[in-house]
Amino acid sequence: MTKITYLEEQDVLLISPSMLPDTDDFQLWGEVFLTMDKLKIIEFNQGADRHQWRFEFDQQPFALNYEYYSESIWISPEGVDASALMSFLHASICSNLQQ
Repeated sequence: MTKITYLEEQDVLLISPSMLPDTDDFQLWGEVFLTMDKLKIIEFNQGADRHQWRFEFDQQPFALNYEYYSESIWISPEGVDASALMSFLHASICSNLQQ
């Protein structure tokens, strides 16, 4: 089971899966996680210790980030307009995970 926590002060959604993906598996994991009608995947970026899926929600840009060393997965907005949608994104993702 995956838990999604909205950390309003940090303006991020913290993603806590029951099992973290390996660094080599994050691309596939993120693609599956972001499979929703309301999301549009833009691109995948891979680094040595940090990977990122960029996507749009309600025509605003966001990033699904994975950091290998801290074993952290989170979603961050990319801009003020995207920040205003964080609670709606949180609700949409949680609703999608319950289906």
